[in-house]
Amino acid sequence: MPTIDFTDDEHAAATAVRRAIDEDRFPHAPRLAPLRSVLAKLDPASAPKPIAARPSLPSGPSVGNSRGKGRR
Repeated sequence: MPTIDFTDDEHAAATAVRRAIDEDRFPHAPRLAPLRSVLAKLDPASAPKPIAARPSLPSGPSVGNSRGKGRR
């Protein structure tokens, strides 16, 4: 893979993007996916690991609030 030479400003910008991802209050936010993608393209070895998707809830009848059932 070819080495990319960054200017000081570009290196600072990449560092700021990494910091924004690492210090984000909501690290699983979908809005961070494009930032992770860009970092992975620039430097695959140092890009943050992708976050696994949350498991889905089992389907079936929902157990909701029974309050109000049977009342008129």
